[in-house]
Amino acid sequence: MRKASTTTMKLISWNIDSLNAALTSESPRALLSRAVMNTLVAEDADIIAIQETKLSAAGPTKKHLEILHTFFPDYHTTWRSSVEPARKGYAGTMFLYKNTLPEPKITHPEIGAPSTMDSEGRIITLEFDEFFVTQVYTPNAGDGLGRLDDRQIWDEKYAEYLAELDSKKPVLATGDYNVAHKEIDLANPASNRRSAGFTDEERQGFTNLLAKGFIDSFRYVHGDVTDAYTWWAQRSRTSKINNTGWRIDYWLTSQRLANNIQKSDMIDSGSRQDHTPIVLEISL
Repeated sequence: MRKASTTTMKLISWNIDSLNAALTSESPRALLSRAVMNTLVAEDADIIAIQETKLSAAGPTKKHLEILHTFFPDYHTTWRSSVEPARKGYAGTMFLYKNTLPEPKITHPEIGAPSTMDSEGRIITLEFDEFFVTQVYTPNAGDGLGRLDDRQIWDEKYAEYLAELDSKKPVLATGDYNVAHKEIDLANPASNRRSAGFTDEERQGFTNLLAKGFIDSFRYVHGDVTDAYTWWAQRSRTSKINNTGWRIDYWLTSQRLANNIQKSDMIDSGSRQDHTPIVLEISL
């Protein structure tokens, strides 16, 4: 924030897989989602990044905002939804940030991505005086890898965008990157060689992104620890029990912030499958 002082910030990222369901449904899964939200309340983070909100083009309803306020009364909210010509109620991102923070400049960048990707609400960036915080919900390569070619272009454009930010001031970048970078980032690499999220093309795209001046903060802190994942498939009832997961959610930082990282880890989401939140603590 100010150059004269150093502040430790806590930042959390979570792919929620439908904010509406998490806030308004009474299904067993929604109750598990709200339990995770209560965990996030207790974490008392400065900034919370949320992906896959799946809200309408109009964004959160009055009811959504009222419920969010009961969980996070001391936060401002900014969001971005999928808009035409992209699919309705698809993708989408949101930031919650404490009202004690300096007011950031908020941008919804378009990176020149193919197809409707720039209209799917996938990136929000907060610019503070001394750094950027940006989140992404990276497009999935899709069933049968039908979107892999477009995904490769996305990866190139996104890497260029982060590098542009980094040329101005340090960057904290997070989100669901939809790629397990190394073999140790998923439980069954051999059987997933051509699965979306573990193709050679997507892994190389992530390598290229890091090569532009960024570090995977989890690996920086923990080294080559194994069996550490952020996502477990819902379609397998035992994926989380057996820890057959993938690590596809990341906090990245500019290389020059590496020594400022104090913590980078997963937050326990109990028995809820799908994504678990991830946390970064860093001095700025």
